[in-house]
Amino acid sequence: MRYFRSVLALVVLSIAPALAQLAPPNDAGVTLGHFHLIVKDVDAQKHFWVSILGGKVVKNGPLELIQFPGVYIMLRQGEPTASPEGSIVNHFGFVVRDMPAALAKWKANNLKVEPTENPNESYVYGPDGVRVEVYGIPTLPNEVQMNHIHFYASDIPGMKAWYVKIFGAEPSQRACIACISHPVTIETGNLPGMVNLSFGGAKEPQAPTKGRAIDHIGFEVKNLDEFAKKLVGQGIKLDVPVHQVPNGNTKIAYLTDPWGTYIELTEGLAPAKN
Repeated sequence: MRYFRSVLALVVLSIAPALAQLAPPNDAGVTLGHFHLIVKDVDAQKHFWVSILGGKVVKNGPLELIQFPGVYIMLRQGEPTASPEGSIVNHFGFVVRDMPAALAKWKANNLKVEPTENPNESYVYGPDGVRVEVYGIPTLPNEVQMNHIHFYASDIPGMKAWYVKIFGAEPSQRACIACISHPVTIETGNLPGMVNLSFGGAKEPQAPTKGRAIDHIGFEVKNLDEFAKKLVGQGIKLDVPVHQVPNGNTKIAYLTDPWGTYIELTEGLAPAKN
């Protein structure tokens, strides 16, 4: 417990100020943007993310987004090929201010909850097998906030180095919040807003994300045209070149990392401030 208390203290001290939309970009012009899910039932997923986890539905032209401090969730109706389990992007993590209230709400809605040895941390499952790690920080400035993406990587050093080089993630480490009796250090790449890319958990290569319930992850880029040119100059192939979203102000492009993570790059994803 002494280990956990020291870890939690560090986390509390590092929490970013309340974020209305997305965090400002890093020196590479990048911040976390969104997760895009392929879902069987849009209404069921919307209920999970809005009514259960506390997101807010917002719009940017033709795009409907579920907004959390630090990230957007986007939903597309379809038939996912599989749940995220077994994929390179296994789950993502949020922090909440009131963990007991969150647990009570999950149980009242008959959601699958996977406890850990840490009473202040659990996994909750949404529709389509989407797994969300949640832990509580009573001093959190928001009711809920984005915290991390967890890659189940077989090549941890290589993947970490790639995200540091391509997206300017800050190389770092974090303690495993759930691992009280057996402390574990997780390799990370930090992004603005105290969001981190966590690497670890797989002995063998995992399946690509495209087509699964978590179809792709998204990074918001300050100048997408210039960023795309830089990628091409580094020998990275874009799966879909930069183009404008029809009837909107958002630019997008797609690529796939060397381990099978489908990635969308956006510019102008956040709705304009009123």
